[in-house]
Amino acid sequence: MTASEAIVKILEKEGVTDAFGIPGAGINALYKHLEKAPIKHYLMRHEEAAVHAADGYYRATGKIAAALCTSGPGATNFVTGMYTAWQDSIPLIALTGQAVTAQLGRGAFQCVDIAEIVKPVCKKSWCIKNPRMVPAIFHEAFESARSGKPGPVLIDLPLDVQMAEIEFDLDAYIPSTLKSPKPPASLIEKAVKLLDEAKNPVIVMGGGVILAKAEKALAEFAEYMNIPVITTYMAKGGIPVDHPLNAGQAGIQVGAVSSGNDVLLASDLILGVGCRFTDRHTGNAAVYQGERKIIHIDIDPTELGKILKTDLAIAADAADAIPLLLETAKKAGAPRKRAAPALSYADMRKKYIRQPDPSKEVMDPREVFEAINRAFDEETQYTTGCGITQIWSGQYQRINKPRKYYPSGGAGTLGYDIPAAVGASAGTGGKTVCLMGDFGFTFLVEELGVAAAYNLPVVVLIINNAYLGLIRQNQKYAYQYEYQVAMKENKTLMDYVKVAEGFACKAERVFTYAELDKALKNAAAAKGPYVVEIVVNDNTDCDMGNDIAHIRHFE
Repeated sequence: MTASEAIVKILEKEGVTDAFGIPGAGINALYKHLEKAPIKHYLMRHEEAAVHAADGYYRATGKIAAALCTSGPGATNFVTGMYTAWQDSIPLIALTGQAVTAQLGRGAFQCVDIAEIVKPVCKKSWCIKNPRMVPAIFHEAFESARSGKPGPVLIDLPLDVQMAEIEFDLDAYIPSTLKSPKPPASLIEKAVKLLDEAKNPVIVMGGGVILAKAEKALAEFAEYMNIPVITTYMAKGGIPVDHPLNAGQAGIQVGAVSSGNDVLLASDLILGVGCRFTDRHTGNAAVYQGERKIIHIDIDPTELGKILKTDLAIAADAADAIPLLLETAKKAGAPRKRAAPALSYADMRKKYIRQPDPSKEVMDPREVFEAINRAFDEETQYTTGCGITQIWSGQYQRINKPRKYYPSGGAGTLGYDIPAAVGASAGTGGKTVCLMGDFGFTFLVEELGVAAAYNLPVVVLIINNAYLGLIRQNQKYAYQYEYQVAMKENKTLMDYVKVAEGFACKAERVFTYAELDKALKNAAAAKGPYVVEIVVNDNTDCDMGNDIAHIRHFE
């Protein structure tokens, strides 16, 4: 059989049921066999969007999808999507077409060394020059994407390799397995001992706990040890909103409006599980560290001790480590008793809720999120990319379940929102709400056409403040100026309703809270894609700071 036919059969055997891509001359030999496979292909409108869709698909389903495109600029358009997935540890398989092997390195039409270009932003990449290596490389690719810290991989396929005849026995092909480091029992025992000795320990749940589907086990361990749980942004929804030990988020931006920072500052020990302690969570690392002891459990050993000085570092998958923590804690004693906080964590969080105020002439974007919280049920999925709208979403949205909130966390990618929602809704059939600003809406807006073509229940909420809001705020407070950030035309000349309708989506524009509630009700009931443009105050700032002890709050 041809290498292309073998590739498609390998995709099937590895469990791939959905693919997102755009055919082209450099990849058409592979598409010929994809047409006959039991793999549903979604025709995207931009190559970058294909990777974001595969990314959102995995976050929603836990299954790897394929992203496909042709050579040259098609392949280089994959880079931002690869980087976005890489930063958030999302596995996917990217397949790019390539010129024939004889033309490699000769400046041929649409010939670019994409396997080298993406190396810094993916786990592994290959350009297959020997067609007989196809089965082995694909096996390694799937194993690499899934094992350890998961992430994207890319395989570049010269056209002559795609068309070459190879010997391939599908029955002999054994699907890849997940390989992860196992936690030593002695270190788990030491972790429990340190937690027992601490007066005010806290658990920081990171996105790795969600990826490992270990959030329920972590909540059970927290309950047995009677330790409050603080979530990172990537773990939003990992513990129910009203759980008595949910102490909120921590962080200098998306965690700024939360009880999490206060609880963390009062702690004397942090158990971080599946988190990287990166800058938007910690801010000034010296303030975050303080005099606290740090236990860090992460699947990637290179993350241990990278940001904070650890008293105990354990390289392990959260799915393996957390059950052992609970088992060891039970052996060491009965359920732990600790003094309850003077004010419950639920009551602490209430002061950060902003109720819509109908007396205001122009809607406050922070209050809009409470209307969104009320309008959609807890099964709704959300995507968000970057900017002030993402920060408000992180601060004010209440997510009650894991794997319902899919932000571009580490990369902060404008344009991620809509295609990621396409992938999430394609994978689950469920409603996915995109949260973005008016400027972010113009990035990859053409993917609304994909949502319409496949009648996917994607809802786009445009928070229109006619500004590059986060950049305006940075210029104002960090540099005391404002330049090239106002876009007043976005509330006057631009018509985003017409844009949405041009892509066959239903849409409306709202100015008041009464109109907003009605529009959100329409969007929640819609079977297909729906766009709501929400016109809000121009100059509202978002709370943030340089460290978790010094958050600036704006009225």
